[in-house]
Amino acid sequence: MSASERAQRSRIGGFAQKKKHDPKDMTRKAREVYRASFYEGIPEDLPQAERDRRAEAAFREHMARLAFLSAKARRKGVTP
Repeated sequence: MSASERAQRSRIGGFAQKKKHDPKDMTRKAREVYRASFYEGIPEDLPQAERDRRAEAAFREHMARLAFLSAKARRKGVTP
């Protein structure tokens, strides 16, 4: 089977799965674990509101860093 045929079969399988299940339900656990990773290193004795604020700031910093590195790579003409 060629790479093109495998890609088509995968695409069909993906659409069939989305037809039966909500994609957000399928990835909910992964998203929860990913977001929870931003709480690492934040002291647990802080109020929950402060822990949430710090985790959100860490998440935004991470995304800003990714955007910066992506723009830098595009300027160089590097593709992932």
